[in-house]
Amino acid sequence: MLQSIIRNGTIVLASILLAVAYNVFVLPMNFLNGGVTGLAMLTDKLIGLNNTGLIILVFNIPIFILGFVKLGKKFVAKSVLSVVVTTLAMQICPLEPIVQSDGKMLAAVFGGTIIGISIGLVLRAGGSTGGFDILGVVLTQRREFPLGDLIFALNAVVVALSGLFSDWEAALYTMVIIFVSSKVIDKLHTRHIKLTLMIITTRGPEMRQRLIEELYRGVTVLDVEGGFSQKKRKMLMMVISRIELEDVKRLIHEIDPTAFVNITQTREVMGLFYRDSPFKRPVPREETLALPPATASADEQHTG
Repeated sequence: MLQSIIRNGTIVLASILLAVAYNVFVLPMNFLNGGVTGLAMLTDKLIGLNNTGLIILVFNIPIFILGFVKLGKKFVAKSVLSVVVTTLAMQICPLEPIVQSDGKMLAAVFGGTIIGISIGLVLRAGGSTGGFDILGVVLTQRREFPLGDLIFALNAVVVALSGLFSDWEAALYTMVIIFVSSKVIDKLHTRHIKLTLMIITTRGPEMRQRLIEELYRGVTVLDVEGGFSQKKRKMLMMVISRIELEDVKRLIHEIDPTAFVNITQTREVMGLFYRDSPFKRPVPREETLALPPATASADEQHTG
């Protein structure tokens, strides 16, 4: 309950910060829009409907349906909360720049930084700011792309197309905004980063059971011996996402405060690894991979 309140509160505050960034740094400088908004503006200009708001709604409906199917109703509910709060906050926050008209680069850098912080916090809290953020999260379920880079690529295509029909200078400044924001997003949303943990403990069976139950990750268990003490212990090896690290450290300390843990960043994972959404946990698999008895005495014979 407390975690839910904290996450929803984070979404509200981050969405307000996002609205401030738009009204203070982006809109007063007449920068272009990326994402669904930019795509809707471009479409409206091409077809001459003169109703950008309706096109935005039409484009967002299938995206939110996709989010509901692939990521779950909680994710969509938090995304709707973010969109509503951002919209209301933009009506309240004055549309007034804090830099001079000749400070467009400064506005682009600071605006992109604040936008990236806002979107990254919303994503960490289990939601999104709508539009291409949802598409990015869905696509990264299948392939381990950095989410910020993927959102940058999607937005960059829209901005480049918009530049063909409007102002190239504004388009290039907008590119700066989405580039900076994408890098900040990847600093906060680190799910694509994988870590390998080697946990040496005297409480191997309990540690294995709790890790599998609470994290839905496989664990490889090996018999090891202390070089100095010559005491028998268990070593548990597993691969997790970077965003899961704090939960794992808390759990390890709770079970065995004296456990020795080596944490290294993993460049690539092959084989069985649950590329699950942070919003919908999968049902644990029953399959195991057999390893030679001399190598491992595993209950679970895979690391992911």
